[in-house]
Amino acid sequence: MVGPGEAELMLETGKTYYFEDLELGMEASVSKTVTMADIEAYAAVSGDYNPVHMDPEFAANTIFKQVIAHGLLTASYISTVFGMKMPGPGAIYVSQSLNFKAPVKIGDEVLARVVVADLMPAKNRARFDCFCTVRGKIVLDGEANMMVPRRPE
Repeated sequence: MVGPGEAELMLETGKTYYFEDLELGMEASVSKTVTMADIEAYAAVSGDYNPVHMDPEFAANTIFKQVIAHGLLTASYISTVFGMKMPGPGAIYVSQSLNFKAPVKIGDEVLARVVVADLMPAKNRARFDCFCTVRGKIVLDGEANMMVPRRPE
């Protein structure tokens, strides 16, 4: 069953990219404005109720001075690009490295972008450079290896 907002996302995805379609330097992205509801939903699913994410009073006494999004919530937007934009449905994560550079706060618009960095035809794998930015500043970067299906014969 498709939930609220999901139908619009599904319509925006375009096509599935098979391994043969990928070229070095190709990129795709999604953007999402982080809300407290997103943070609460992520906490409920993950079980991570760290007060730096949940309690404004607690968070005010940290180096961040306010509630921040879970780092893996931010990273999940990279997964959205892979699953919905490029390569798209059928692509499977093999690995992901993450470097957290800056906090993401409520109201921040996160742009998650992936770039094809290497193609490994023998294993149908592609390596992607991954970035999340807020107002042009990198808040997270890393790289991912994906298994990408070949075009059906």
